[in-house]
Amino acid sequence: MLEKQINKDLILRERLALQRTVLANQSTFLAFLRTSMYFFIAGLSLETLLKIDNSFMIEWFFFISSFAIFGIGVFNYFKHKKMIFENEKNIGDYKMQYDEQ
Repeated sequence: MLEKQINKDLILRERLALQRTVLANQSTFLAFLRTSMYFFIAGLSLETLLKIDNSFMIEWFFFISSFAIFGIGVFNYFKHKKMIFENEKNIGDYKMQYDEQ
């Protein structure tokens, strides 16, 4: 009976760890998105805030950086989502052990 309780606790801990990992992945994507938006807003507002001769080049630098950061964030999110999904089958796969006991 005690072993059955330990196995149930182990499954619960692993499921909660999986949920935390999914939430951490989403949080990381949102951080990439936020940073990307900061760069985009900086590119939009640079000309109105500062009167610089070559502000066009600096604006394009911010726009390109914004899209690059967003692209890296999307790639990172889906790469880790796939890894989490592939490893989910190894987590908490003790249901058959319950049925056998």
